[in-house]
Amino acid sequence: MASRETAFVEITPEVLLKAYACGIFPMAESADDPALYWIEPEKRGIIPLDTFHVPSRLARTVRTTPFTVVCDRDFPAVIAGCAAPGPKRARTWINARIRQLYGALFTIGHCHTVEVYDGAALVGGLYGISLGRAFFGESMFHVARDASKIALVHLVGRLRASGYLLLDSQFLTDHLKSFGAVELPRGRYHRMLAAALKDEAGADAFAPPAWPGTKALEEAQTD
Repeated sequence: MASRETAFVEITPEVLLKAYACGIFPMAESADDPALYWIEPEKRGIIPLDTFHVPSRLARTVRTTPFTVVCDRDFPAVIAGCAAPGPKRARTWINARIRQLYGALFTIGHCHTVEVYDGAALVGGLYGISLGRAFFGESMFHVARDASKIALVHLVGRLRASGYLLLDSQFLTDHLKSFGAVELPRGRYHRMLAAALKDEAGADAFAPPAWPGTKALEEAQTD
């Protein structure tokens, strides 16, 4: 982690993309702290795309949900949802600089969202960075049961369908373990990252139309 003295060095969207390509990402201590810190964990969480697991109850929910799942419709609303405190998250690391930087990356096509709607209401979603054939998951949120999990299934389906090789979750959590997430030593992670950055994924990974849950499940799982 960088010191506070170096945390105020100017960070542009281009610098941010170069950092991701080196396996580094920024975080803030809190929403009120203007500083950013470069993070490079000793061990890195990833969700292997070839062994992604959807628990049976969630699979039924994804298949039958009345929610509509779309991509890249409302980035400001998604990052605001991710930044909002919740019952299990009293603090957030998403500060004003994070919002500005990732908004700029969204504008130039390197940041994407998966958004879950109940009618016109946004009830869950996630966002992350796309670079080469790697996707770096940043944050997710939900205000309706399973909405963020539904978003994750749709994300994996779209990544697999478009030839992505790496889904980086930054850290390993018990929640992500249920989907098959694992933790890798830094060296192995960097080798996977280098392979994923050699060429580009399909350009239409996050393009319309909205996918039904059945298609998301079919694309997300090997069998």
